[in-house]
Amino acid sequence: MIRLAGALILGALALAAGRASAHSLLLESQPPAGAVVPAAPAEIALRFNNRIEKSLSRVRLVDPRGKTLTLAPAGATAAPDRLTAVTPPLDPGAYRVEWQVLSTDGHVVSGSFSFRVAP
Repeated sequence: MIRLAGALILGALALAAGRASAHSLLLESQPPAGAVVPAAPAEIALRFNNRIEKSLSRVRLVDPRGKTLTLAPAGATAAPDRLTAVTPPLDPGAYRVEWQVLSTDGHVVSGSFSFRVAP
């Protein structure tokens, strides 16, 4: 009986650990975090470690004055682990990308990073 209870507890812990590891992690971005790019990027592209629910995910771009810029969706052709948005023309300066995605495990995960457009 004790062995059965121990096995059930270990199984429950393994399931919980598997669910926790399903949270989306940002693996790569274009432009890269902290980059100084010579020209304004045409789009923001984010790649995660798993599929995301695109209809419930978003990416925002904040300009050097703190204003949130309007981004256009890049379309549904991107891979299921990618979130992309077309940027408007950008002036030189520091920009902050803010993202929020719905992970396959049902958790909302968010983050941000900055890049700079060179003068």
